[in-house]
Amino acid sequence: MIKRPAAQNRDLTQGPITRTLLVFSLPVLGGNALQSLNGSVNQFWVSHSLGVTAITAIGNANIVMMLMLGAIFGVSMAANILIGQSVGSGDLATVKKVMGTSITFFAILALGVAALGYGLSPHILALMGTPADSVAEAEAYLRIVFLSMPFLYFFAFLQMAQRGIGDSRTPFYFMLLAVLLDIILNPMLIRGLGPFPRLAIAGSATSTLIGQGVSLFCLILLLYRRGSPLMLRPGEFHLLKPDRGILKALILRGLPMGLQILVMSGAAMVMIGFVNSYGAVTAAAYTAASQVWTYIQMPAMALGAAVSSMAAQNVGAGRWDRVAKVARSGVLSGLAITGAVAAVIYLLGDLSLHIFLPPGSIALPVARHINNIVLWSFVLFSVTFALSGVVRSTGAVWPPLIILIVAMFLIRIPFAQVLIPRFGADAIWWSFPLGTIMSSVLTALYYLFGNWRKTRLFDTARPQGEAADSGMATPAMAEPG
Repeated sequence: MIKRPAAQNRDLTQGPITRTLLVFSLPVLGGNALQSLNGSVNQFWVSHSLGVTAITAIGNANIVMMLMLGAIFGVSMAANILIGQSVGSGDLATVKKVMGTSITFFAILALGVAALGYGLSPHILALMGTPADSVAEAEAYLRIVFLSMPFLYFFAFLQMAQRGIGDSRTPFYFMLLAVLLDIILNPMLIRGLGPFPRLAIAGSATSTLIGQGVSLFCLILLLYRRGSPLMLRPGEFHLLKPDRGILKALILRGLPMGLQILVMSGAAMVMIGFVNSYGAVTAAAYTAASQVWTYIQMPAMALGAAVSSMAAQNVGAGRWDRVAKVARSGVLSGLAITGAVAAVIYLLGDLSLHIFLPPGSIALPVARHINNIVLWSFVLFSVTFALSGVVRSTGAVWPPLIILIVAMFLIRIPFAQVLIPRFGADAIWWSFPLGTIMSSVLTALYYLFGNWRKTRLFDTARPQGEAADSGMATPAMAEPG
């Protein structure tokens, strides 16, 4: 058995459940907040410098960016879970193998996505029904986003991998660096301040590219300096040749998790198609309102990520009693924190929207109306995030995907499509709470009655001498989730 890495990495199989979960999730929450802040600052400079059509352009292009990030989320999450299970069972040799296989996989995927996306940007925007007066700006922005994909992919992957070994702080620090660079460079490149060229909307995307690239480079240097088990060294580069067993586990388990993001992004593309049909003002209002939604979802997303990492280590260690406690703590903490955030946003009223829309904007009352209908429902979504994180930690990845497809494509989209002729845009806004409620209910039912406890992502051995788990442990490989 290989010893656990020390220093920055954390053993999530010991200590109080709620306190450990909250402490581990705080840097994740900070990272999510920084990402949202980054998007908000970008939108602030674009809206105040370039106008409504530029806001709509960013809204359309960002949906595509999320779609592309969804292509790697699944494998990153599968690597996170596999690393967590391996750390929990004391098998750090598998951690190295996972890293080698994943690096090669991401290199091929990232370069392919960047090349194809750059060339297909106009066609993608056309399929989305992007308003004609926003197409040129959206295309300029989207092309640079695709050039950023290799940096975005590897940065996201390394953050997931570090959380798998119990380190959630280091990813936060380097996300902070990326966001600071982006915030500083954004107005300079948009407006052409000082020695920088005036790139207009392309400047916003370029600042993101630079921030992500510099931060990724610095992060890799630090991990090598620390002697992180995630980094390959001379004598280990042969691990870059993909291990067939690990690659199979990452793809077969990662594919459904990646498809979850693709399903959400695909549904968002359909929804924004409905929104775009009402013109640039409604599209700008929707984009501003959706930026506010990211803030209310951040605590639940952070807790969901922390729950998944924490549960994975406990699954690897055979601590099923702690897995159940992690689930309960994740749900209750998510409801309490997300509910508090929602209340604050409601109390702030239009102040939260003024960040994304200039004072006196004709889109402001529309955005306020959208939030009044939709915002509260994201409190319930915290149940989905927490319980899905626990379920996925074992490798049971298909049921959450099926639940999401039902909520998005059998509930939300048909509801909006059927009722738009009668209720207009309000049918779009009310479809969000309906889909969220359905997702939360189905996820809770699967957690309570599903067979997710019998699934494993990969074969990881438990350390000798580990106590039994009251008869709930199962063989390392079982039927697909």
